[in-house]
Amino acid sequence: MKTSLLSLLSCRNCGQGFALTSAAVDGDEVMEGNLACQGCPSNFPIVRGVPRFLPAALAADKKATAAAFGYEWTHYSELTEADRKEFLAWITPLTPADFKDQVVLDGGCGKGRHIFLASEFGAKTVVGVDLSDAVEAAFANTRGLPNVHVVQGDLLDLPFKNPFTLVYSIGVIHHLPDPKEGFLALARHVQPGGRIVTWVYGKEGNAWIEKFVDPVRKGLTSRAPKAVTKTLSFPPAVLLYAGLRLFYRPARKRPWLKSALPYSDYLCSIADYTFAENFWNVFDQLVAPTAFYVAQEEVVDWYRAGGVQQVVIERHNGNSWRGTGVL
Repeated sequence: MKTSLLSLLSCRNCGQGFALTSAAVDGDEVMEGNLACQGCPSNFPIVRGVPRFLPAALAADKKATAAAFGYEWTHYSELTEADRKEFLAWITPLTPADFKDQVVLDGGCGKGRHIFLASEFGAKTVVGVDLSDAVEAAFANTRGLPNVHVVQGDLLDLPFKNPFTLVYSIGVIHHLPDPKEGFLALARHVQPGGRIVTWVYGKEGNAWIEKFVDPVRKGLTSRAPKAVTKTLSFPPAVLLYAGLRLFYRPARKRPWLKSALPYSDYLCSIADYTFAENFWNVFDQLVAPTAFYVAQEEVVDWYRAGGVQQVVIERHNGNSWRGTGVL
């Protein structure tokens, strides 16, 4: 943890700031220590460079979802060339220029791929928050960036005021027990005039997943040991990779073929992914205990309920929704 994070923190119990006690420091990072609230008895540890604002107890579904994605991102922690293209597609119409000098919050940062990019795009400060052990990978991937902080905590109970001028959450809200509640919680941390950005699975275009894949996920693969789910992900990943290379990659230059293939907008977009990237995409679909497919009207309702203005909500790759607006 870098000491500059202190100016952004606010006790979720009383609203006061924190006093830092350092037990081990490595360069600019406090690797072990404690954050003591200056207004109440609340204390939170800093462990392996990451402040841990974890609740005393987690609901079973949250705990299981955090364990699932913690396993994924600590076993697949590399940053790849695909990350940049994917991120920019998910946050369109924003561009790298929109990050310049912003104070940014990533709600559900996983292994840190997007906070790395936000820093590269010129953000003044970037904070990545995740409930899972993925914070270990995120910290390792961004430790050398002076403007990036990683925090472990619950999106519904974050230890901040509203210091952020740009808040985004990519592929996370639909894994919360109540996605709308998650959206509104993030919106509360945006400064007036600041922007919120989201990307979620769409209900539209994913009927086949809800009908065929979801029952397997709910009944088997999300309940199995993670190593078993990883093994079960291998055969469909092989089939997916072969189909992408044989059909969907050529289809990008052959409109007649693209129009004839199922799920083509999305699958053509990932046709150049490595086998590892596709394998972990399959695992991602199968491992989550909680996953919602969100209809357009639900996304519209989130933004309306949050008092967001200048809203733009667009369909992405025929199977998801990206949205943005200003508070």
